Amino acid sequence: MASVRVLLLLLAAASAVQLSIGAAAEAAAVPTLGLDNGLGGRPPMGWNSWNHFACNISEDLIRDTIDSLVETGLAEIGYNYVNIDDCWQAKARDSKGNLVADPETFPSGIKALSDYAHSKGLKLGVYSDAGYYTCQRRPGSLGFEMQDAVKFAEWEVDYLKYDNCFNDLSKPELRYPVMRDALLSVDRAIFFSMCEWGVDQPATWASKVGNSWRTTGDIRDSWYSMVAITDQNEPWWPYAGPGGWNDPDMLEVGNGGMTTAEYRAHFSLWALMKSPLLIGCDITNMTEDTKSILMNKEVIDINQDSLGVQGHRVLKSGSGGLLEVWAGPLSGNRTVVALWNRGVWGATISADLELLGFEAGSELTARDVWKHEDVSKPVTGSISADVPSHDVAMYILREAVKVDANAENAESFARFEDVRKVRAGRASSV
Repeated sequence: MASVRVLLLLLAAASAVQLSIGAAAEAAAVPTLGLDNGLGGRPPMGWNSWNHFACNISEDLIRDTIDSLVETGLAEIGYNYVNIDDCWQAKARDSKGNLVADPETFPSGIKALSDYAHSKGLKLGVYSDAGYYTCQRRPGSLGFEMQDAVKFAEWEVDYLKYDNCFNDLSKPELRYPVMRDALLSVDRAIFFSMCEWGVDQPATWASKVGNSWRTTGDIRDSWYSMVAITDQNEPWWPYAGPGGWNDPDMLEVGNGGMTTAEYRAHFSLWALMKSPLLIGCDITNMTEDTKSILMNKEVIDINQDSLGVQGHRVLKSGSGGLLEVWAGPLSGNRTVVALWNRGVWGATISADLELLGFEAGSELTARDVWKHEDVSKPVTGSISADVPSHDVAMYILREAVKVDANAENAESFARFEDVRKVRAGRASSV
């Protein structure tokens, strides 16, 4: 392969937890690079309450959401975490210092909800904070890490989002490992989602601490926010991989602040960047357009690919550099490419195959994952599409000539080991 593709894989193959070398061949397991708690082999998928409901939550809403995940088929295609964000807690701890659920909005308690989620084949997540208070001034976990971790395990919680408000001004590198150690000490595997807003470049140290780490501030339901968040997350692509993922915040798809085209671009980029796919809308009341985006299995499969390599921007062109090409390797010797139009007018976007790492003269097959159809002719030289304003075209490319899968597998393992050592050194102090 050309040097560009070698570079893509050299840096990003550190993310490989398992390499698929063909439909009939099973790859050997590769160690995860993130927190060694057995979780996060693929980016998490599910739902979070904050983007749409903020503090207007209740146990009835959570039960209805659990039911809707199952009834709509979202659960069946992988959306299995139901995460309750801020405001589930009472405004003070009990007499023994324990966190308790708000008696007005969650009278049955968290354990009853986790039991209900588990009965439906789903998982339950809760929220706390590495500070004295949560962002909405409910009790935080700073100084109570072990006590709270024990309580989360008693409630059979599966996921913890851990925020950064009202802290003691100490570095996140000091506060977040305390909760990590507490979670690892209890008899339950709990996905640890770090939400320190990217302030201390967590991608460079958090792989030993959490299963995911926010690289950005909070997303808003607007085109400009989504674009800014994408740009903030993109540079950290070499640090993501099985066990630990860059997190540019929850999805806004379906909340009404963007067009269908913009939501399609949003979902495509989150999938390509191997971001957690956490739905942020009211799934009990989705439009058909929202369903068609969130339930696009071909795009989801890109996000959940076993290679675990985060795609990234490889080209900016056009006036103002608003026509972009994003790409990344997939298992089975495939490549995903997204042609993204950030401009206000429709445009033709092209990507030379050599830019994507293919050798000159390569002949490829292409699958359009939004049209759900194969491109009729072999792709040679470049791949192009007419892309409307704020929209995206997304393809999976594969060389028409079969490669030596075993050689590709061995080469990827070698590259994985080289970069694993680099990342381990960067994160050795936490």
